[in-house]
Amino acid sequence: MDYLNAFWVGGLICVIGQILIDKTKLTPARILTSFVVAGVILGAVGLYEPLAEFAGAGASVPISGFGYLMSDGVKEALKTDGAIGILTGGLTSAAAGIAAAVVFGLIAALCSRPGDK
Repeated sequence: MDYLNAFWVGGLICVIGQILIDKTKLTPARILTSFVVAGVILGAVGLYEPLAEFAGAGASVPISGFGYLMSDGVKEALKTDGAIGILTGGLTSAAAGIAAAVVFGLIAALCSRPGDK
């Protein structure tokens, strides 16, 4: 049942993104940013955590999960470090994902042949 919940919640998030691409004039970059901001806002008000517990990877893997991870890191850092946690918490909690994106992006850039179209 966990796999089914992850599948339909993750699929629903992707469907929302596809509808935004098809029915609006928003660029993919703006939609991506909107999903991150939505994850931060839903995480800050406490609505994303129950969804992440219910759906598991279906809610934590999409880009909205990245926003939730950053907001959760800020909450924890505020408790332990005080006001400086606002600046450090989000990056500390998401450091592994950011590092992986940079490393795999570098590997992809080195393995591909860029060219003009």
